[in-house]
Amino acid sequence: MDQKGKSTQEVKYAIKDSVFTDLFKIPKHLLQLYQALHPEEKDLTEDSISNVTIKNVFLDQPYNDLGFQVGEKLVVLVEAQASWTANIIVRSLLYLAQTYQEYIEGTGQNVYTSKKLKLPKPELYVIYTGKRKTRPEFLYLSKEFFGGDECAVEVKVKMIYDGEKGDIINQYVTFTKIYSGQVKLYGRTRKAVLETIRICKDQDVLREYLEHREKEVVDIMMTLFDDEYIYRTFIASKVKEAEEKGEKRGEKRGEKRAEKRAEKKAEEKAKETTRKLYEKGSSLEDIAEVLDVPVEKIRQWLGLDSV
Repeated sequence: MDQKGKSTQEVKYAIKDSVFTDLFKIPKHLLQLYQALHPEEKDLTEDSISNVTIKNVFLDQPYNDLGFQVGEKLVVLVEAQASWTANIIVRSLLYLAQTYQEYIEGTGQNVYTSKKLKLPKPELYVIYTGKRKTRPEFLYLSKEFFGGDECAVEVKVKMIYDGEKGDIINQYVTFTKIYSGQVKLYGRTRKAVLETIRICKDQDVLREYLEHREKEVVDIMMTLFDDEYIYRTFIASKVKEAEEKGEKRGEKRGEKRAEKRAEKKAEEKAKETTRKLYEKGSSLEDIAEVLDVPVEKIRQWLGLDSV
């Protein structure tokens, strides 16, 4: 609380499940995912895999879409994203560090003793569903951030774009493409969601999942639309508030200076919302549509001009 008794902490939005996280909550599909990543391991069962996804609940804390452990391997599937950013490497490192911390605590080990810790081997992946033409197989921390110079910590992230035809990764990527096509036709509406589900079932894309959880999928996708409406309304209210304050100050300090302050404050709030939407997995195009600004401006705010 501040001295006036008002909370200085801004409202934080709870993270909602995406179709990606909901899909791989199901043990059968989680096993299919691991076998798509490691087709050589054919004898695993659903019981062989344990979900270790980080359970944070606020947008301004690091969280990953999916993490799971198989025997001595720790597979952290950090994110399925439509927008390209090298920052995913740093986020992967943060996710891994937090997952290791939870693993160490959960296994009763002590990082401060002389006894060497027993840790599962990590694998870091990103499923990229955007339209970038250049598609490297791996992203490296040293290459992306330090010009390729050797550094104390190296991070290697495996990029996955399409998967193998018919596997669960390929089906998920196809689902996102069908969805994008329906949004172009019908906008961000319930009809776009229902058409996406219908087409996917007709084409045998995630059919079993969609047949059993159609209502949940509709709810998830409509909630994302609702969230974007909330963000848009929130920004509009902040802009209006800034303008009103600017007008009052302008009576004393001059209208021109007040307008500049209002514009600056509104832009700062728009940048903050851009970051939150981007971390939540929204594409640059979707964020631009929500905030009604050019995609180039969104890229500039996120520092992606050089990517």
